Amino acid sequence: MKNLFTFFVLLFFTGCAFAVNSYDSYGRKTGSYKETYSGYNSYDKYGSKTGSYQKTSSGYNAYDEYGRKTGSFKKTSTGYNSYDEYGRKTGSYKTNSNGVTTKYDKYGRKTGSFKKDSSGRITEYDKYGRKVGSYK
Repeated sequence: MKNLFTFFVLLFFTGCAFAVNSYDSYGRKTGSYKETYSGYNSYDKYGSKTGSYQKTSSGYNAYDEYGRKTGSFKKTSTGYNSYDEYGRKTGSYKTNSNGVTTKYDKYGRKTGSFKKDSSGRITEYDKYGRKVGSYK
């Protein structure tokens, strides 16, 4: 599910740019996302494929490296909802007027946030405001 959350950053903040790298809180590369003809593939820090994301009429479906469905994203009037492989809602994402996107669990409790700076780097924070990673 972590990869699904990470993909949301690519989807929402970058408008699905051709390629995005992910980094941990110390700036070490943890993975990447690259565009394909039908969506995106995800890779670990060594370049091994870890999953894929296929575009649908309402959002994206996520699959693991073996092609098994692991979840999905669907656009809503206020942002996006995430679902597990069985279609059960796992969380939601909403953006405020300041450009900060907040992540919520299925019960509506805040679990983290994302903010994009002027350089284009996206920083991810936990629910307490501690930096947990970044994307560029």
